[in-house]
Amino acid sequence: MTAPAHCVEVLIAEADPWTSNLLQQLVLDVRGDARVLQVGDGQAALARCKRRLPDLVIADGELPGLDGLELLRQLRRHPRTPALPFVLISGRFDASSVRAARPLAPSAYLAKPFNAEGLRQRLQALLPSATAAVVVRQPLLVSELHDFLDTVREEGQGAPLLSDVRNAVSQGLQAGEQDLGELEAIFASDPQITALLIAAASTAAQHQGVPCQTLAQALHRLGVARTLNLVLGLALQRNAQLRDPRLAELASHAWQQARRSADLARWLALELRLDAELCYTAGLLHNLGELALLRSLQDWLEAGGELRDEQIEQAMQRRAASFGSALRIRWRLPFGLRELIAAFYGLGSGVFSREALVLNLSGLLLALPPGEQPASLAEARCVRLLRLQQGLLERVPAELYQAC
Repeated sequence: MTAPAHCVEVLIAEADPWTSNLLQQLVLDVRGDARVLQVGDGQAALARCKRRLPDLVIADGELPGLDGLELLRQLRRHPRTPALPFVLISGRFDASSVRAARPLAPSAYLAKPFNAEGLRQRLQALLPSATAAVVVRQPLLVSELHDFLDTVREEGQGAPLLSDVRNAVSQGLQAGEQDLGELEAIFASDPQITALLIAAASTAAQHQGVPCQTLAQALHRLGVARTLNLVLGLALQRNAQLRDPRLAELASHAWQQARRSADLARWLALELRLDAELCYTAGLLHNLGELALLRSLQDWLEAGGELRDEQIEQAMQRRAASFGSALRIRWRLPFGLRELIAAFYGLGSGVFSREALVLNLSGLLLALPPGEQPASLAEARCVRLLRLQQGLLERVPAELYQAC
């Protein structure tokens, strides 16, 4: 089936703005009527392709997060994309890298720095003429929001880094050697960095047989250089801010809630002489799924999808928990830490550690209606199991459980 030529769409996945703009100019030089879409990381490129296929993808082989070769590999797996024109530009041009790319049949595999004129000539062959008849393509890989969220829940890399943490990371890397105490002060406020470092340290410490469960333990095991490298990679991968104001407001609220729950859990643990840092970590990570879901909703918008207010509300109510669970499993967080996070939301049957009861109490305190005092929880199950005196409940600082 043929039809008159449609508006050609070219997706450029390139983290460097100067290079991305150069590629855009080369495309427009060949097809002045082309619609050029520019993204800065592989996850955003994949999300865009899942929403609607472009006519051509030009990708940097060393994209942050999902690199260009893996982007090509994932696109080739889908039955609708085996022949999608794809130009891969890579700094890796050794024999093994070329062999890895060959089975995926890129339309062109170019070495950095690429020759602009040579690429322009390739684009002339890859982009259909403005006057030619073209085959009508299947434009939608994933046309419904719920299908998109089902897919990215398992593939996504998690929540966006907060801008102040990204800035702190950059300053820390430029400042040279730092001690672990300084790094802990910088990273302790961000749940995704905390989860990443704990997961990395736990993997590195498997031979010791002792899981890593706090940020301080992770920093001690990883050291300064490894820590900065891990966080830098995360910052580069998720450096896009949430541009939709509705999502940005929800992300800010989720972060504030994470900070309050972490501070509250640590205060209670210190009062009870328990593991305060472990409780702080669990409190910080309890709503990680909300941040990951919000990132995915932003990706949906940037891929051309529509997002109504009621869809945002439904997604947050129905999917945040599953996004969080998927991330905690994907990052292989220690089971004990996952148990504490689960306790924040409720206690099932069985025996619980005192730290888990602290997390459950933190959740109850944060859920108190405005004006209600902590003493009203005197008969709560976690309070009874902890055998708390009413005086301790009365001493809980209001700023820790009351929203500002």
